[in-house]
Amino acid sequence: MRRVGTAIAVSMLMLLAGTAAAEQAAGPPQPSSEQKKLGYFVGNWKSEGVVKENPFMPAGTMTSTDRCEWFEGGFAVVCHTEGSGPMGPMKGIGVMGYSTEEKVYTYFGLDNSGMSMTTIPRGTVTGPDWVYEDESTMGGKKVKNRYALTQVSPTEYTFLWQMADEKGAWITLMEGTSRKSK
Repeated sequence: MRRVGTAIAVSMLMLLAGTAAAEQAAGPPQPSSEQKKLGYFVGNWKSEGVVKENPFMPAGTMTSTDRCEWFEGGFAVVCHTEGSGPMGPMKGIGVMGYSTEEKVYTYFGLDNSGMSMTTIPRGTVTGPDWVYEDESTMGGKKVKNRYALTQVSPTEYTFLWQMADEKGAWITLMEGTSRKSK
């Protein structure tokens, strides 16, 4: 009986050692093709947009600069934003990633207005179009948001932020263009 126990223990150790060696030989995890698509956003961007009158902010213009870079490992992109809009100066940080489990792109952000995303927008990519949707609380009300951008070229994209009204129709809150700068 003791020999059987020893044989099992030795077999388990060899299996674990073989698994560890195989993992070590494979090296660290590598970004997926979906995660590599986030590389489009790496660099410096200048954005200009128009904020439409809405319940959460006054109408006006918005300008910003974004510095986006790969997070260590190449699985996510982190963007630092500075600019101004109808409510004054703004600063923010955003993290774009991809959930291999859910098969969706993700975004998390916060800014100096006190806005912090409590839900993580989920996004899909079809050709040049990236569309993120979420349901969050704004001004004490549950709202559905949609943020869409279209890659116009390797150095330009358009963006559109919309919110669903109480009947489910999409209302534009902001739209504009971002261009890569040096």
